Amino acid sequence: MMGSSANGSCDPSASRAGASAVVDKDVDFANYFCTYAYLYHQKEMLADRVRMDAYFNAVFQNKHHFQGKVVLDVGTGSGILAIWCAQAGARKVYAVEATKMADHARQLVKGNNVEDIVEVIEGSMEEVTLPEKVDVIISEWMGYFLLRESMFDSVICGRDRWLKPDGVMYPSHARMWMAPIRSGLGDQKMNDLESAMSDWYGFVEETEIYYGVNMNILTKPFREEHEKYYLKTSLWSNLHPDQVMGASVVMKEIDCLTATVDEIRIVNSTFSLPISIDRTRLSALAGWFDVHFRGSKQNPATCEIELTTAPSVENSTHWGQQLFLLHPALRVNEGDELVISFLMRRSKENHRLMNVDLTYELQQSSGKRLPAVNSKFYIE
Repeated sequence: MMGSSANGSCDPSASRAGASAVVDKDVDFANYFCTYAYLYHQKEMLADRVRMDAYFNAVFQNKHHFQGKVVLDVGTGSGILAIWCAQAGARKVYAVEATKMADHARQLVKGNNVEDIVEVIEGSMEEVTLPEKVDVIISEWMGYFLLRESMFDSVICGRDRWLKPDGVMYPSHARMWMAPIRSGLGDQKMNDLESAMSDWYGFVEETEIYYGVNMNILTKPFREEHEKYYLKTSLWSNLHPDQVMGASVVMKEIDCLTATVDEIRIVNSTFSLPISIDRTRLSALAGWFDVHFRGSKQNPATCEIELTTAPSVENSTHWGQQLFLLHPALRVNEGDELVISFLMRRSKENHRLMNVDLTYELQQSSGKRLPAVNSKFYIE
């Protein structure tokens, strides 16, 4: 074991109580890390102006956190954050990257004349060894709805092994949000499901006519498979703010300096969403996140920066929002309230994907309560 902490082993394959099955590192690389080894994928993130502006401003408007300091960049990708840290005055930057993108990062570092400051290290954060402790950890670890991909585990590992007691995290805080939404996507996906089933029934009929085999016994699993795909898998969307039909609520807050893996493995929250639009259809719930660059209590940021993925007209991001479709949609009025019980945990088959158990109950302004509805969703 290369390093340990009060939270236990940093090894992602270590067995933990209540955790998923042991992670096969080769499978994990094939399913997850390999996609980040391609420049087209890096370009998608580098072209995200909201993302880029937030990190750029966080670094260059808080140079006192970097000048003469040692920095660790977890999951450096193209290396751009490491380069910015060097340009802001860092004495040394260790840029850790698990994929062959490390080769491109080295080229970019050299091309920007900071190779004497930035050292690109190819390897997983759980396994690399640094020659010294660091003053700052910077990472763009956020996935869809914040926690998909489970990359924050690696950031926590790096923090527990290498961050000095008075060190700072970039970003320092994160929040998960949810809001009620009106959208036509639910009707569209239901139509897609019915179209797929109509095609299946024709296929079953033709297979029996032409080949003498009755496929009807597979109709139920075929429908279940397509219901999961069309109705139960969360949808990526860039929503317009006008689609939000009530107050948004913070359902999870994370302090990146103190959070443990156990605290983020399961998200369990109960909250209410008030409806502020009269006589409309509540067709979905939307989830998004924001992160903040505040430094720490001992060493606060001079200029706090926020990166938000909330619905926006001009400032959309590649993360977008995750939509959880409600079937059937609910007729709601101003003053109604939706009471939500939300449980998100990692998939047993792939710890980087999420399963969601959602229970919602509409409390009408008249005082009447509609029966609670239980739904399961998959963030894949």
